[in-house]
Amino acid sequence: MSFFGYTQEDIFEHSRNGNTNAIKKLYESNSKIIDTVNHKGFSPLILAVYNNQIETTTYLLEHGANPDVQDTSGNTALMGACFKGYVEMIKLLIKHKVTVDQQNYNDATALIFASTFGHTEIVKELLKNGADLKIKDNRGNKAVDHARMQGNTEIVALLESK
Repeated sequence: MSFFGYTQEDIFEHSRNGNTNAIKKLYESNSKIIDTVNHKGFSPLILAVYNNQIETTTYLLEHGANPDVQDTSGNTALMGACFKGYVEMIKLLIKHKVTVDQQNYNDATALIFASTFGHTEIVKELLKNGADLKIKDNRGNKAVDHARMQGNTEIVALLESK
């Protein structure tokens, strides 16, 4: 299906590349496109967040994109931002009521991702917004355990102080 010279599949590429104007045109033609997913389960929001496209992410969220949508592994946009270390993206997602403690299919949370990959500022932001540091993944490890395994001593100290 083609909208203004764009196909439905183009929304994924536009989300990756931050082509917000093209996304606007697609949305104006079909508002349901905002939460469509590709064959990997990636939504436009997940792709925009993962590629640090703040303007595009803002547009998608302001136009009803589900902030908690999960890909085929159960990972969310918030988890992707935690993996990549995008502090401003985390703040934007939280502003738009993302579920901070949502778990993927391995029971990992955004806090576990941030702790594993050594993103101290993100850990602080998640804790400030109610992240539960007692949640365990499917191997029985909490965020502090992952931080310890990775040698992220500053995060270990931060989590242990809570």
